[in-house]
Amino acid sequence: MSDHEITEPVRLTDDRGRLNPASIGWARQQLHDTDGVGRGCYGWGRTKRWEYWGIVTPTHIFALTIGGLDYANVRQVWVLERATLTAIDAFEISPLGRGLSMTGTHGAGVNTSRGRTIDLRFEDSDAGTRLLASTPRVQVEVLAETRPGHEAMGLASPHSRFLVDYTVKDVDRPTSGTITIDGVRHDASGFAVLDHARSRGPYRTDWNWGAAVGEVDGKRIGINLGGGGPDGLRNGISHTGVTIDGRVHKIPTVLEWEFDPSNWMAPWRMTTDRMELTFTPFYDRYARTNLLLIRSTTHQCFGVFTGRVQTDEGEWLTIDGLEGWAEDVHNRW
Repeated sequence: MSDHEITEPVRLTDDRGRLNPASIGWARQQLHDTDGVGRGCYGWGRTKRWEYWGIVTPTHIFALTIGGLDYANVRQVWVLERATLTAIDAFEISPLGRGLSMTGTHGAGVNTSRGRTIDLRFEDSDAGTRLLASTPRVQVEVLAETRPGHEAMGLASPHSRFLVDYTVKDVDRPTSGTITIDGVRHDASGFAVLDHARSRGPYRTDWNWGAAVGEVDGKRIGINLGGGGPDGLRNGISHTGVTIDGRVHKIPTVLEWEFDPSNWMAPWRMTTDRMELTFTPFYDRYARTNLLLIRSTTHQCFGVFTGRVQTDEGEWLTIDGLEGWAEDVHNRW
């Protein structure tokens, strides 16, 4: 099941909101129609929609999040100044769908979230995605470019007949634009990674995820590292792959994660038969939320990857100095 490639358009759910078995697997392009997520009477409170953009530039790392649950609208703008390792965090939750508008299917238009002090807007177009954000201290205006022929992993992973995870892991999106902090404008040229989801999932979800981008021997490399679940997969589906000059090389086998929860800044190891990576962190972003319905604990470490990965053709590429992140997350929401 883990290496089943979807090559034709398919609906994720039927008219009653139940999982369509034909949708299980992964795709290189956006072939899953997820407009039906949230329909029907199955498991109210379990619908989860989000758009997470992580952007890395030479001077800053920042993350923009729009999250829609059946019972809450979550929005966040987080920024790290790399020279001083000083972070700014703006976070809000609104009840139900107040201030929230999200597309049913990836790439289908505009996602917005507005609250008391945070305003987010993500606009899809043929050129890419325009990312706009405003908080009292931070303003973002960035284009995450989509190059011709660019591929991204769309993954449908089942929990049951009624619950299913659908995500798009889109790495290696070149960025241009600006981020303004306390009135000072900074160039935002770098790269962006998208984690898109339209899912109906269980209350408890735990996972590991990582991403990195850089150049190797003149090739543009993007890495997505997946993990989670008792079998090391996400309900039978591997979320691990390498994008080389815009083409996805899917790795279907289990990725083993090794890290020390008592020392998050110690090196991490991620290995499988086609990947051997060491991740050395320079910053641990720790976040903890404990509200009535939403509880989460996250260690998202930013750092540098070294090692090697294998292409579909069997070629091994040496990885040295790719920047990105790796995280360990435990959610109740």
